[in-house]
Amino acid sequence: MAVKEDGNWRSFRHRNYRILFPANAASNIGTWAQRVAQDWLVLQLTDNSGIYLGLVTAIQFAPVLLFSLQGGALADRVNKRKLLIFTNLIGALSSLGLGLLVVAGHVQVWHVFFFALTLGISSAIDAPIRQSFTSEIVGHSDIANAVSLNSANFNAGRLVGPALSGFLIARFDTGPSFLINAFTYLFVILALLRMRESDFFIQEKKVTQGTVREGLNYALARPDLYVVMLVVFFVATFGLNMQIFNALMATKEFGKGPASYGLLGTYVAIGSLTGALLSARLERFRTTLFVIKGGVVFSLAIALLSIAPTYTWYSFWLPICGLSALTMLISANSLIQVNSDPAIRGRVSGIYLLIFMGGTPFGSPLIGWLVEVIGVRETIALCGLISLGACLTVWAVFHNKVNLPHDISVEGVLPAAYDDQR
Repeated sequence: MAVKEDGNWRSFRHRNYRILFPANAASNIGTWAQRVAQDWLVLQLTDNSGIYLGLVTAIQFAPVLLFSLQGGALADRVNKRKLLIFTNLIGALSSLGLGLLVVAGHVQVWHVFFFALTLGISSAIDAPIRQSFTSEIVGHSDIANAVSLNSANFNAGRLVGPALSGFLIARFDTGPSFLINAFTYLFVILALLRMRESDFFIQEKKVTQGTVREGLNYALARPDLYVVMLVVFFVATFGLNMQIFNALMATKEFGKGPASYGLLGTYVAIGSLTGALLSARLERFRTTLFVIKGGVVFSLAIALLSIAPTYTWYSFWLPICGLSALTMLISANSLIQVNSDPAIRGRVSGIYLLIFMGGTPFGSPLIGWLVEVIGVRETIALCGLISLGACLTVWAVFHNKVNLPHDISVEGVLPAAYDDQR
């Protein structure tokens, strides 16, 4: 496959990337199909309870608090490909177990909680390994491009998965969506087995202690990293809850069924995929300030989503939310990957993912409770305003640190960080 050296698709010149990309595409479709099915199943089993919906989301993301840092440390120590095969196998078994229970007619709410937890554990370990694995597949020069393409891949799955799941739920209930996701994990496992290790870009790493604390010290000594993480924390915890927002708006506000709910995820994906493809052309604009401004725009979009008067208007606004979210998040992810020293990139990725998803176990139950107390629209508006206020505060407090030198090495940071700890 011919790819221009400086083109938007240049990561495809690497054989291992070409093998993994289509496998991830299939898996992403399955992931989004399961997300829609899981939310709908919880609503079915609990009479449209926002509290239970928030709880199952919290349970799925709670393992991030315990395992993402350890996953990042593992990524810096051991063979990433073998670890990813293991985490994908656990994910497949989790989806398969829940799907079989639904098909057999024996599923209960606690089953959903249990399998959400097991999937969350495998995902918490998998995510930092998978992110840092990208640099080994395409090399340092193509990391930013690969991040954009991976995000486009993920959101292309979001374009298909929710609509497919909504169709399947309307005709066959939620079981097939879980079984499809279990099957798509096999594509990733086979792709990982087919990769050639001789084609990996293994950079010679500086000798470090390999500890989680080392990663934390490094991140705290880098304002260009921790400012991005601060913005992402508030945006992700309060703004990036569109799955919950969509489920509750579709059922409580608009009185829609599973097919219409599934389509809402597709509408988000139209904007998200557009943002991911656009981001491949915006590499030179990726700065800490760009991430902050992106957080402001996305937060405003979420706040305005709350006043959509009809299902049609709500649907029309979702692509704007998806576009603004992905443009910001891809820039944040790229900055974390490109600006981290290779010797510690796995641990920094683990910290980033802890920040990105670590607020969800607390934010989701809070959102579910607020929906029952003040209403769906009011909760969405409040989440958007909290995220907006946080982004503006970070901008005001750290305005003199948003344009900093990048590519600072471990040697340039860790000794000072260690001295400060003694």
